[in-house]
Amino acid sequence: MMSIAAARALRDDQRCFVGIGLPSTAANLARRSHAPNLVLIYESGTLGSKPGRLPASIGDGILAETADAVISVPEVFNYWLQPGRIDVGFLGAAQLDRFGNINTTVIGDYAQPKVRLPGAGGAPEIAASCREVFVVVRQSRRSFVDRVDFVTSFGHGRGRGDRERLGLRGAGPTLVITDLGVFRPDPETAELVLTRLHPGVEVEQVREATGWELVTSPDLSRTAEPTPEELAALRALKAASE
Repeated sequence: MMSIAAARALRDDQRCFVGIGLPSTAANLARRSHAPNLVLIYESGTLGSKPGRLPASIGDGILAETADAVISVPEVFNYWLQPGRIDVGFLGAAQLDRFGNINTTVIGDYAQPKVRLPGAGGAPEIAASCREVFVVVRQSRRSFVDRVDFVTSFGHGRGRGDRERLGLRGAGPTLVITDLGVFRPDPETAELVLTRLHPGVEVEQVREATGWELVTSPDLSRTAEPTPEELAALRALKAASE
């Protein structure tokens, strides 16, 4: 459901900076279904990759073999990402707070962390410079926290206007997709608001999995069930990767 909901959010002809995992699954699913002209850009320097299976990493050879062009990593960041030429950046998170700030660095105090996480990679640049950012994360009180332990990738800071004050180019997180529903930032406060529930999920379940006081949209709706075509395309992608 997370992969399909994320895929549906992508539009044809967009340029998408793709991360490995669920973001890559969603982007490749979108390209195989309703967005055949979606341009997939991976951090390793592959532009316009069209993999026939899900890549194992950003260094998977299938990305270079199927790309329109292969450039250096500095070129990806200097000439594509930082100038604002990427429409959508897809990110994951270990922790996400009510304003869409992302932590993938440490759990606990930075000097003496309880858990050391993979780190930043290119995520801070993606969060800063893409025209908008989609976040895909499994929701629980451990991942949806009132305030992240460390801001790896800047979302909306402590509220509306913080991005502009820092001179950040992109709009930041405009969509957060979890295994329970879909969130969007409130236009006035920038706090994440529940706008859609996935099939079979109730508001109370989302509230119990949220580490702050949940706000729901007055126009709260349901995510449409996956279609047979979407499920077939998703299964084909996964089967090709086994």
